[in-house]
Amino acid sequence: MSGLGRRAAMQSWQSENVGRTLPFLKWTGGKRALAAEILASLEYVGGRYYEPFVGGGAVFFALCPEEAILSDLNPELIECYQTVAQSPDLVAARLSGMENSEDSYYRVRNSRPTSDIGRAARFIFLTSLSFNGIYRQNLRGLFNVPYGKKSTKKLADYELLKTASAILKRCHLRTGDFEEATARAKRGDTVYFDPPYTVAHNNNGFVKYNASIFSWDDQQRLASHAAKLVERGCKVVVSNADHKSIRDLYQRFEMKLIQRNSVIAASAGFRRTVTECLFVSKSH
Repeated sequence: MSGLGRRAAMQSWQSENVGRTLPFLKWTGGKRALAAEILASLEYVGGRYYEPFVGGGAVFFALCPEEAILSDLNPELIECYQTVAQSPDLVAARLSGMENSEDSYYRVRNSRPTSDIGRAARFIFLTSLSFNGIYRQNLRGLFNVPYGKKSTKKLADYELLKTASAILKRCHLRTGDFEEATARAKRGDTVYFDPPYTVAHNNNGFVKYNASIFSWDDQQRLASHAAKLVERGCKVVVSNADHKSIRDLYQRFEMKLIQRNSVIAASAGFRRTVTECLFVSKSH
């Protein structure tokens, strides 16, 4: 397909399909505000869609592909998606009985539900009401983010969970490393990587909100793997920090700078607009 034909097909497909629902999880570093910009670079017109590091899934939910392979190293996150896919009504019912208060938050944080419904509701509850929506575990693997003191927050949005369920049922959901998750990607498939950022954004501090920090070796391994996927004929887009060390890893990709508001700082007065890099595989 020619470039113009591909673009026209993409625009036609997106006018019918893009943006059907919003992510139901708040996720630090999520791409809800940047989804439209990222979608334009994906130029998705069909085929299998891969998203390791799925997190809150903002790009996935905006795209709503017919076939997707979603993965993450966080088993609680993937189990939450699996449970919402199968039982959105039960998860919403459990959430409806949970109160947005500091006492309730810490009671839920200290709880250890034994059912998948209870664990999914707990996961949504904590990430919705935690400070800055951060998901973080201590060295013992226990969620330890303090209460965010959010006065208004709709927790049990059944219609949103129902819509998300219908989309997630079309997906393959896996826990695992990004290389393993995309091992079967082939020509015509689309892969979007949004790894944890572990270098400074414009020298404004390090982003360390994950239990397992994505190391520099992992960054190098990701860049190498992304290049191999391009050689197979995959369309590959990578979100990453705007830093020279990262740029040097993706010299064979087109680079786009995008802006977003940083929400990591404890005080709003210390938050600022930062730039990120979007690395896009070049057309063959």
